Amino acid sequence: MNKSLRVAVLIAGACLAWTPLVHADVVTDWNATTLRCVQGAGPAIPANRTGPAGLLDIALVQAAVHDAVQAIEGRYEPYHYKNASLRGAGSLDAAAAAAAYGVLAGLYGADDPCLSGIANPASTYPGDLGLQAGNEAAAALLPLYRPAFTSEIDPFFGGDSPGEWRPTPGNTRGANAFMAYTVPFTLNRTRQFRPQPPPPMTSEVYRREYDEVRTLGSLTNSARTPEQTDLALFWTANPNSIWYGVLRTIAEAHISSVGDTARVFALASFAAADGQMTVYDSKYHFNFWRPITAIREGNNDGNPGTVGDPMWTPFVVTPPYPDYSSGANSLAASILTTLQLFFGTDDFDFAVLSTVEGLTTNPRPYQRFSDAMQDIVEVRILQGIHFRSADDEGRRQGARVARWAFMKFLRPVPGSH
Repeated sequence: MNKSLRVAVLIAGACLAWTPLVHADVVTDWNATTLRCVQGAGPAIPANRTGPAGLLDIALVQAAVHDAVQAIEGRYEPYHYKNASLRGAGSLDAAAAAAAYGVLAGLYGADDPCLSGIANPASTYPGDLGLQAGNEAAAALLPLYRPAFTSEIDPFFGGDSPGEWRPTPGNTRGANAFMAYTVPFTLNRTRQFRPQPPPPMTSEVYRREYDEVRTLGSLTNSARTPEQTDLALFWTANPNSIWYGVLRTIAEAHISSVGDTARVFALASFAAADGQMTVYDSKYHFNFWRPITAIREGNNDGNPGTVGDPMWTPFVVTPPYPDYSSGANSLAASILTTLQLFFGTDDFDFAVLSTVEGLTTNPRPYQRFSDAMQDIVEVRILQGIHFRSADDEGRRQGARVARWAFMKFLRPVPGSH
């Protein structure tokens, strides 16, 4: 494969007919359906599980698709389901479709609006033995569903001491704490890649990061350049939609095998879900305050170099959970590191199209996967919702989780390639 791969990457829902290289397949088609079922799509299709928690459901679907395909192909290790008697029996398309449909119908009901107008694979592939693999894979994976639950620290209100998170405007308590205590898909435990603590508030590092987000991330009187504001606005689009759109379009342009596509989607989804569990472990373990609280309380943090501003407001609304580390950076790194490992290179020219209107640069081009990862580090500072250390650690965590999943799960079966 050429070191530099070129493809324009559009997010979910964008027209993909602009280039002859792009070809949709059963895995990418059903991933788009999965995103619609999980996140919703307009008033007619309400979300079933929004935000970071939705990544747990997406991972379950992609695991079933991979296992169903590999029950027939036998080229890669399964995640949970296997049936050697189906080797070589039936079509891979039928297996993948039945697995995805089976999990989505099992989670949300076959009459969910997100499945309206989508044919049951049993009618699309009548009599195909691949349906058995898909149905069995779905049945095997559904018991592994990760529900939300009341964790041992809920309801979480944080604390009042300097450096401690507490509810921010519009939020009454910390959200998604259960993810810190959920069983990961590939990791041994959610704290496996827990980072070192954030910089001490009395340190020069903290002062620099404080001033950086205070000056660049403010809603008003910001030092952002027009280009930086454009970048910050660009990435206010739904991150799950953006990154799975990137994954789909790269796969459609550059992966011709159903088995390989199903595998890379499963690995990326495991990394994305486990990366978020890792992040929430860090968030609630360190309980570090967000910039909006830190800057408004800047005169009370013990650092003489931080200037407080009781009226400071970030460029975008602060999410309802602690700062350290960044979930957006973990998500970007988990999916893009999976692609780095799959293609064996960081050099990969692509462009991402945002759904945000009125942007100066859209689509936004990248020459390397790492270029996009670095942008997300900067973006969360420009948006005023993270300190740099939280962004850097989130990126490192997502990359570590992706490498762990890639090296230890769904590996090639010896002699099958």
